[in-house]
Amino acid sequence: MSKPARLISLDAFRGFTIMLMILVNNPGNWDYVFSPLEHAQWHGCTPTDLVFPFFLFIMGSAMAFSFARRLAEEGSRRALYLQILKRTFLLIFLGLFMAWYLRWNLGSLRFPGVLQRIGLCYFFASMIILHTGRRGQIIWTAVLLIGYWLAMALIPFPGRTADVWALNSNLAQYIDGILLKGHLYKQDIGFDPEGLLSTIPAIAQVMLGYFTGQWLRGKAEPLQKTTTLFIAGNIALVLGLAWSLFMPINKQLWTSSYVLYTSGIALNFLGVIYWLIDIKDNTKFTKPFVIFGSNAILAFFGSGIMAKTMYMWKVTRADGTVTSLKGLFCEKLLVPLFGQWGGSLAHALFFILVWLGILTWFYKKKIFIKL
Repeated sequence: MSKPARLISLDAFRGFTIMLMILVNNPGNWDYVFSPLEHAQWHGCTPTDLVFPFFLFIMGSAMAFSFARRLAEEGSRRALYLQILKRTFLLIFLGLFMAWYLRWNLGSLRFPGVLQRIGLCYFFASMIILHTGRRGQIIWTAVLLIGYWLAMALIPFPGRTADVWALNSNLAQYIDGILLKGHLYKQDIGFDPEGLLSTIPAIAQVMLGYFTGQWLRGKAEPLQKTTTLFIAGNIALVLGLAWSLFMPINKQLWTSSYVLYTSGIALNFLGVIYWLIDIKDNTKFTKPFVIFGSNAILAFFGSGIMAKTMYMWKVTRADGTVTSLKGLFCEKLLVPLFGQWGGSLAHALFFILVWLGILTWFYKKKIFIKL
């Protein structure tokens, strides 16, 4: 079995997504964030709401290549299973450590999170891929999306109202409130945007990415691959919008319509960069994205630890008042230079530049931290 060729566009897409994650997670002041860099209040989808589903989608695409490569190298599934278990454990562990870091309180530790969801989606998508054929994979993906929709719409629970997609009246919130009480992002209302039930359709998002990776691995002509990405992307967009008439597009509930809608955008975006990078060989602008993509989890985890350190590190001003290191950095340097709005954005861009420098060193030393 020959090794699958590596696509630079996938690395660039992953790196672009991680850079966006860092950008939207690290404003200097949450009161001064430009609207495209904010999540939708509830229903709807902003550019920021594309970031996490993009990452899950591209993870699935990369799995089509990495699984084939590992099976070609090892000749056995045993090593692959061990790698899946190791990676799942490390992702969940790192996510929990990020939540615990500098708070050191297990009693109110947030159990769900971004890395935890990535780990769970990776594990369950891997099991579907390794234990079913193409038909079974398609069936499982459909069952996850349709099953979640029907469960949210039809299963009764205490306190349910006519609006089963409302913040305070949805099945996902009810289940998380029971199973994860005291360990959620929004403790006051018992809700978490990375909760348990809403992880189900997120697994399907990984599978849609996997199908895309399989198509790109195939023997079709590059132009045909590109055309198909655009066709599939626009079909997914239309289906997502049509489904939103019955199940709103909602990132925090990770609705099935949201999965199709964001996957449709991801397919179109991938079609553009696949054509530009892998077909037309326009690679000059890709280097920063490839560098971020080569150590994506390190970039996300490290920037998160850095942000939390700057926020929790308290310093005393000359007048005796206390602020954080982050606050002092913004008010003494960035706000005077760029104003409140510009300074807040500059803080996020500063994070990207710092981590571009760190990751460039890793890249030049050929140090790639693969979980």
